[in-house]
Amino acid sequence: MYRTESVVQRAVEGTVKARVNFWRRVKYRIFSLRPEEFVALLFFLPMAYFTFKAYLFFHQNGHIPNVFVGAIQRFFVVLFAIFVAWLIARYKPNWRVFRDALPFGFCIAIYTNLHDTVHFVNPHDIQETLIQMDAWLFGTQPCVWTQQFIHPTLTEIFSFCYMIFFLFAPFVAAVLYFQKRYPAFRYTLFSVIFCFYLGYILYILFPAVPPRIILKPFFYIDFQGALITDAALKTVSIFHADSRCAFPSLHSAVTLLSLMFAWKYSKVAFWAMLPFCVGLLLSTIYLRHHYVVDLLAGFILAIFSFIVAPRIEDWWGRKRAKYSLAPLA
Repeated sequence: MYRTESVVQRAVEGTVKARVNFWRRVKYRIFSLRPEEFVALLFFLPMAYFTFKAYLFFHQNGHIPNVFVGAIQRFFVVLFAIFVAWLIARYKPNWRVFRDALPFGFCIAIYTNLHDTVHFVNPHDIQETLIQMDAWLFGTQPCVWTQQFIHPTLTEIFSFCYMIFFLFAPFVAAVLYFQKRYPAFRYTLFSVIFCFYLGYILYILFPAVPPRIILKPFFYIDFQGALITDAALKTVSIFHADSRCAFPSLHSAVTLLSLMFAWKYSKVAFWAMLPFCVGLLLSTIYLRHHYVVDLLAGFILAIFSFIVAPRIEDWWGRKRAKYSLAPLA
């Protein structure tokens, strides 16, 4: 009898130990990644699903818009880039600059694909509410009101500021990287990526058609500029006509977040960026891409990311240490 109980006890202890070791291996694998790499993997799966769902929907209807053909191409590019990132992490851990840059590329690619497929996830739009909120705040629609100020030169300036949006965060990160201020670089990089992914979730929860589409009947002046304006209009035309990615404004969120980190770590970078960032914020209304409440929501998202993301970065580092991994490299 005692022998039987001993055998059972050893079997139970062995099962418990196996489970503990299994979950430890799982946690080891998770925390061997950087936080932005882990989040990218989480978003990659739904992005892949909805990308192919949209593609097959249009395929069955006999016409596939070029934007969804491009989405499929981006899917395979991201898949290849993830494989390259894994190779670097596995065999070339000293290639820090490549591993630092790739997650930001994942983020942009996933953003672009989700941008095109939001309406397949949640068809319940909220732009009417946003229009009412802008009207309550200002007594009019700001992007309609700004038509009185439209001028080719001003349009050219604002188009330039809007198009260089993706440069602000990498610029701050690059300054910190080349100054060898690696903890500050990590906080900045992860916070921006964290902000992007939170924005994607909010796009899905609160899909909203931008004013350039829904308020088009109220616009009586077309934009006329030069080289930059034409390029900006062509870039916007690439996006799907059923775009639902207005709320919150990631342009305002990431721009403000970049400015906050620049102010914290590099005043020179802050003052160099400030005029272009102000121009970008104004351009979102002038060029009819956002409602004002989109910008306000973006500011809240930026402040939240500025406070929370560095704490997640520190927590992740402690978990790496707990599971006998090296500090983030």
